[in-house]
Amino acid sequence: MQDATQPQTAETAKQLPELFALLQPHLQALDEFMLRQIAEFEPEIREQAAYSIDTEGKRIRPSLIFFSGWQKSDEVNPDLVRLAAVVETVHLATLVHDDIMDEADIRRNRATVARKYSNATAVLLGDALFSHAVYLATRFPTNEVCRNIAESTRKVCTGEILQTMQRGDPDISMETYLRVIDLKTAELFRVACFLGARLAGFSSEYVQASGAFGRHLGIAYQIYDDMTDLFGAQEKIGKTLGTDIATGKPTMPLILMRDRLPAKEAQALRETINGTIEADVPYWLDRLREMGIFEEVRQAIFDEIEKARSAIAPHRSATAASYLQTISELLWNQVKAL
Repeated sequence: MQDATQPQTAETAKQLPELFALLQPHLQALDEFMLRQIAEFEPEIREQAAYSIDTEGKRIRPSLIFFSGWQKSDEVNPDLVRLAAVVETVHLATLVHDDIMDEADIRRNRATVARKYSNATAVLLGDALFSHAVYLATRFPTNEVCRNIAESTRKVCTGEILQTMQRGDPDISMETYLRVIDLKTAELFRVACFLGARLAGFSSEYVQASGAFGRHLGIAYQIYDDMTDLFGAQEKIGKTLGTDIATGKPTMPLILMRDRLPAKEAQALRETINGTIEADVPYWLDRLREMGIFEEVRQAIFDEIEKARSAIAPHRSATAASYLQTISELLWNQVKAL
């Protein structure tokens, strides 16, 4: 286990901006490719497709594809661009469906697809996006891409279904929570790194290692995302703190606290999660900090990042692997900054 207080090195501080500068031509090619896809949809739904194909997102998964398959910075690999479009389209489809289930009104500072066009339209538009992603995957000369994307899409949807079924369940186990995030988040990270390395023609050993890196980074990222709902600075994360408590979504911090509270408080938390009583969000946020849950969850994230780094450590001499290693520093530093 690496010391979570280890400072960012001067080398890493320099590398991160340089890496993202190198990435810009690749992301620009992706944006252009994604926007061209709007014309592939039937005329009747192009407006909705254009609205959902948002080019303002973080582009985490495409970045992992480009870095895992990195060869020459001055050459934009069209296969990696197409793969990035496939994975990002699957991700966008899940966001459209997530916003329906969460009854969300706003995403990225504008109305969600469901709010703008109705829930029914959003459901079917998400399905259309999933279908288009698979269609794009069939355009590769090998069926390996399509097979992996189809399997990963099923797993992501399974994770979302499990999470929906367990919303409001005060007794969800830590094993179940980790299973859900492995499916709904880590799977797309994994397949992005796996196929990025595969399409770049790297060795099977590196391809497998890259996939393992993506999986562990994805688990770390989702735990971090859940953590920001409870411990982040509201003005920095751009959302109200404690929504997971108020909506009955058990995450790692809440599960840890539930299992350590005195019986009376534990029962009150259970009744809060299942909606029996109104959530006293400030009280539970205070209890989380008092009980030291923050540090434990943060260490769990660091442990997953370490597993990701260890997976590609034998291949660190390769530029692609070294770039992935550096990218893991970005999440590490974000967690430290909380």
